[in-house]
Amino acid sequence: MLRARGGWWWRGLRRCASLPRALRVREALQAPEPVEQVKVQGWVRSVRSQKEVLFLHINDGSSLESLQIVADPSLENRDLTFGSAVEVQGKLVKSPHKMQNMELKAETIRVVGPCNALLFPLKMKERHPLEYVRQFPHLRCRNNTLGSLLRIRSEATASIHSFFQVANEAKESAEKTHFFNVPAFLTVSGQLHLEVMAGAFTRVFTFGPTFRAENSQSRRHLAEFYMVEAELSFTESLQDIMQVMEDLFKTVTSTVLSKCPHDVELFHKHIAPGQKTKGRLEQMLKKRFVIISYSKAVEILKQASQAFTFKPEWGCDLQTEHEKYLVKHCGEVPVFVINYPYDLKPFYTRDNEDGPQHTVAAVDLLVPGVGELCGGSLREERLPFLESRLQRLGLADTYQWYLDLRKFGSVPHGGFGMGFERYLQYILGVDNIKDVIPFPRFSHSCLL
Repeated sequence: MLRARGGWWWRGLRRCASLPRALRVREALQAPEPVEQVKVQGWVRSVRSQKEVLFLHINDGSSLESLQIVADPSLENRDLTFGSAVEVQGKLVKSPHKMQNMELKAETIRVVGPCNALLFPLKMKERHPLEYVRQFPHLRCRNNTLGSLLRIRSEATASIHSFFQVANEAKESAEKTHFFNVPAFLTVSGQLHLEVMAGAFTRVFTFGPTFRAENSQSRRHLAEFYMVEAELSFTESLQDIMQVMEDLFKTVTSTVLSKCPHDVELFHKHIAPGQKTKGRLEQMLKKRFVIISYSKAVEILKQASQAFTFKPEWGCDLQTEHEKYLVKHCGEVPVFVINYPYDLKPFYTRDNEDGPQHTVAAVDLLVPGVGELCGGSLREERLPFLESRLQRLGLADTYQWYLDLRKFGSVPHGGFGMGFERYLQYILGVDNIKDVIPFPRFSHSCLL
């Protein structure tokens, strides 16, 4: 990351003034003053040769903006084409153009890796549809849109880690292996393992790939995606869990908007131009999220004038169409739906012991345009309740280790999980989840 003039990289430049200093494109563009000898490496985004001057734009993935290279036409060669990898040495000088702070006056240009521009699937200055670049998972990261997405993912990932450092649903796939000498399954979540860790470290989180063997090719589903999951010990209130969910969402979104403004603008301007996503996000950050009960949600849906494909009934899962309607009904701000029917949620969810409509302390966070983003609950820490439910399900032997956690120093606790790709879909206004992950893998498709 670029530092101010007195920062480490600037001092390094002055100490090694006799040698070309390798700079990222982002560093070069933001340099506070000219530098005599620099070296920049990257890929050619455009080539324009005139009688007296050769113009290149190169990009190394560190910023949306490319660095302009100004060179003598004698430095041009036939391998200097769109997509080729180059190393340029020369002087970093102030640019006379208002749109760019600095430019590089080239003294040498070396083509490190040539590129046949005619065969290269991405074309110079052409705005390719997302569906087109999705065919080339090995090359699409060189596209502006995917480049912006990956920088946003990077900042969001760092912010998630920072948030938790400062401040499973036990479903199984049908695909089995005996690699471990016992039956083993791909899990949809690391939650149960997090509960083990929370029993020793109080507050824990994990952030990594998750797998789901669901035969779906919808715009909302992937076979492999990333999940942020957190578990908090010594908490007896669903409100505590919701507060962490809301704080995480707002902290990461604020970070992305402040650190990747140009990358985010690309999506809001070209991918979701009619959604006014940026203004909506900025307003959302200022408001408290809405909280309604599942029972109230069903009541709202039943009174809706909109005709639903799935009729809303108490005791039935909320469908995506229901979730989107509820968000719209509540003013297009994120909505927490709490206290779901007992039979809708997994065995580990804490029993509310209410009656006659038996519910559990579970919560889902719904967001505009996407529907469910996060799911969480208080966990059942009371051994008799958990043991009774597992016995009814015929799972007591399988989850004996989980019952042990309630026997040896059990505490009230809870947690949640957030789908990272769905989060990116929401803040960027991307319609298809396959366009917010570098290598989308889903039912009947694993190109790479």
